[in-house]
Amino acid sequence: MVVKKKNKKSYKAHNLPPGTMAYRGKKQTAITDIEIINYSKDHYKSFNSKQVEDAFDFKGTDHVTWININGLNNISDIETLGLHYNLHPLTLEDIVNTSQRPKIEEFENYLFVVFKMLFIKNDDELHYEHVSLIVGEDYVLTFQEADGDVFNDLRERLKLAKGRIRTQGSDYLMYTLLDAIVDNYFTVIEVFGDRIEDLESLLFQARQADDSMPNQIQQLKREILKMRRSIYPLREVINRMEKTNCVFIEEKTTSYLRDLYDHIIQVNESVDLYREMIWSLMDMYMTIISNKMNEIMKVLTIIATIFIPLTFIAGIYGMNFKNMPELNSNNGYFILLGVMFVLLIFMLIYFRRKRWL
Repeated sequence: MVVKKKNKKSYKAHNLPPGTMAYRGKKQTAITDIEIINYSKDHYKSFNSKQVEDAFDFKGTDHVTWININGLNNISDIETLGLHYNLHPLTLEDIVNTSQRPKIEEFENYLFVVFKMLFIKNDDELHYEHVSLIVGEDYVLTFQEADGDVFNDLRERLKLAKGRIRTQGSDYLMYTLLDAIVDNYFTVIEVFGDRIEDLESLLFQARQADDSMPNQIQQLKREILKMRRSIYPLREVINRMEKTNCVFIEEKTTSYLRDLYDHIIQVNESVDLYREMIWSLMDMYMTIISNKMNEIMKVLTIIATIFIPLTFIAGIYGMNFKNMPELNSNNGYFILLGVMFVLLIFMLIYFRRKRWL
């Protein structure tokens, strides 16, 4: 048998100059989709565009503007928008760097936040998306990899002027965006909690502990670990945001950020709990398999124990000695079978009383 060797991966360091924009994600969009929402207490305007220049006229107005950009692979459009809003080259680099962990950075004219958006689509699979957020005095820029997010309820609140969002500034819009992200974390965690509980229930049913369960447990473990890497750093981000002296964040918004910090702590605690549950699932599976093997060995041992004395008796009378008195008896054969049968019944009764059967 010839064992085919696995192709060895090649690892190459991308030692690019600082500030170089290089998108390494998998989501490709042919055209940059720009969504612009300009609002105030008595004003609301929303439209979509494919031209990045349409987002240039909303800086320095009396309204708050939310500009949402879909398509990180279109680097030239993002660079053009960055030049207009005077974004630092390192900020532009992190916007398109999908491997960047969640973080917060404070610049002279804006606040930069990176986080991961997690959501479950109709295919019941967990999707990850790299999202960057820039908060200025009267604007908020969000950069997403592709179309589709968790902000539809927020868009509806802006359109219908529900709540206090239309009366607040850009810092409150930043909070509502992060709040939508964190609230959706709870939904994702709830789905994974149900999956873990379903698998745990199957494990308690001995017949369901089949060979596919280790793969299911490993898949859940990988997803939970990946989820933890995406969610856990956001705790530090929100904590720093709450304590920052940024001029764009008003004092009344910090109370909402404290509440958001409590939510992210709760999310992280749930993730850690489910991670421990998944580790215990594998131990539980191995215990069930071991118990099954012990039951099989128990049955085989009992069968062997029953036949040992019977085989001993049969072995004695199978020897070819002439001076064996039972050999000349007319009823010796039936007497010997009766003794063996009585011995069998006695051993079965004994095993039953010992609860070995």
